[in-house]
Amino acid sequence: MKGIILSGGSGTRLYPLTKVTSKQLLPVYDKPMINYPLQTLLSGGITDILIIVAPDHAGDYLKYLGSGKDFGAKFTYEIQDKPEGLAQAFLIAESFMDKEPVALILGDNIYEDDFSEIIKNFKSGAQIFVKEVPDPERFGVVRFDEQMKALEIVEKPQEFVSKYAQTGLYLYDHTVLDKAKSLKPSSRGELEITDLNNLYLKEGNLKVGLVKGEWVDAGTIDALYKANEMIYKKKQKK
Repeated sequence: MKGIILSGGSGTRLYPLTKVTSKQLLPVYDKPMINYPLQTLLSGGITDILIIVAPDHAGDYLKYLGSGKDFGAKFTYEIQDKPEGLAQAFLIAESFMDKEPVALILGDNIYEDDFSEIIKNFKSGAQIFVKEVPDPERFGVVRFDEQMKALEIVEKPQEFVSKYAQTGLYLYDHTVLDKAKSLKPSSRGELEITDLNNLYLKEGNLKVGLVKGEWVDAGTIDALYKANEMIYKKKQKK
């Protein structure tokens, strides 16, 4: 399995912290933010990793992460000129993927859970990871039954569908590229990850995993503070 870290965007919600650097290079306790999603992939045995970055700070990523040798991995870099939805990552990554299964993780998503065994045992279809949130209307939410079988995925629902949000880790088989190519931009002008996941759902090939520990989407000042607090507490327990 190959890995993709989507680390583009301009980080406007964290301005002025992001005036001189990328959001995903901001510190979270004792490491840059991107180290945490990177470790999620590495712990699952993924060492061939594409890092998709915005053009303004591409050099900063290369200076910090380099070839990947220091991490026991191989890093490839691609530029995302304009963020047009999470599923755009697969179009950017076409030559990198080479018809292999892939794990996509967002560069600002930090997990307490260990997904290493799930990643290592992934075979086919798709797997998403959900977490109960107090404000599901802000997310793509998933309705599922008692056996964790997905029934419905809705992007930012105006009426209540579920309290479980899709988080920023996704596992896909090699058919993901063709599916991503078939997507049409949403009303927001984006290739939605929810639309991609719904294609797997219609095929009956979508698995749902529950995030049991803390999960932080560190895209705001408050979330960045929470991420620092989470990592600090984790370090103190060791």
